[in-house]
Amino acid sequence: MDIVKEVLDKQQKDLQKYKPITVEKPLEPTVDVGHMLVSDPNYFDDALLKADREKYVLDITRDNVQLLINSIWELPTDRVDESIVAKLPAPRAVLPRARKLPVPKPLTKWQEFAKAKGIKKRTRDKKVYDDVLEKWVPTYGYQRYKAEKERDWVLEVPQNDPNRDMFKEKRDLRIERVAKNEVARMKNIARAKKVNVARTGFVGPDSASAKQLITVSNVVKASTASVGVFQESLPNEKQARGIGVKELIPGEKRKKKPSTLIGEKRRNIEIVNKVLNKMPKIDIDRAISLQKAEARAEREAAENDDGEDGERRKKKKGGKKSKTFSRKKPKGGQGKRAQGKKSSGRKRR
Repeated sequence: MDIVKEVLDKQQKDLQKYKPITVEKPLEPTVDVGHMLVSDPNYFDDALLKADREKYVLDITRDNVQLLINSIWELPTDRVDESIVAKLPAPRAVLPRARKLPVPKPLTKWQEFAKAKGIKKRTRDKKVYDDVLEKWVPTYGYQRYKAEKERDWVLEVPQNDPNRDMFKEKRDLRIERVAKNEVARMKNIARAKKVNVARTGFVGPDSASAKQLITVSNVVKASTASVGVFQESLPNEKQARGIGVKELIPGEKRKKKPSTLIGEKRRNIEIVNKVLNKMPKIDIDRAISLQKAEARAEREAAENDDGEDGERRKKKKGGKKSKTFSRKKPKGGQGKRAQGKKSSGRKRR
């Protein structure tokens, strides 16, 4: 009998572990199978929620998910690759969009031309066979450039110019081609946004600024065969500056300053000190100069007071008028020496 009781107890525990698929609630939840959404309008039981919050929320979630699974199993099914797939109906609930509806991407100038002429894009193979290297190389990408460098390890130099660097010319042509493609991409973006674009550079819808005109001038100057080396400079010509200018000019490449961990740490510490340090900065040199000026003013004021007191004392001793020796200047014409009279005094030097 003990064995039978143990089997029955085990079976009862298994039944408690797996709850039934039927769910009963006072108010029927709304199930939107298209969105796989369940809206439960029933109120929470405060006593059960305070007793064990986690268990209560888990039980409610389990019941609602069971209702959703029951509704899915009522839908028509189909078998795809040894799997049973349910066909979801159209959603009923209207959900607000977080962002606006996506618009179709505008066509580029080449895409519009190809569409008008009926030109279809040909799919290229990812790899092609190179007869020189005798192996398959990628059609594009880093490995393609690496294969070209391996294949063209030597280049022919013209006889009239033996010091000509053919590798540099090849590299400059590649950089120029990349810059030209970048300019074309920027023009496509500006055309899609309905912004007027000049033949070279960028001009705004109303008028171009001085900086934009300088950029256009530099791009035109560097668009020659010599990349602007033999191009004459204009009077008072300025060089274009700013991010993205050197990418527009063929043969130029902007070098980004290397970022180090020590420099970044120092900049972050300076920013934190500026934010946290609310005490005003003290200029020691200015403070010393102000203190010297105040001391000088006090000293001059004290000397003026002493001078006035001394003059008052002298006036009291000497009476109304004090006789002082004063050297008189000679009157006009009386201090001159006579022409025929010799002076027996001391000779002047």
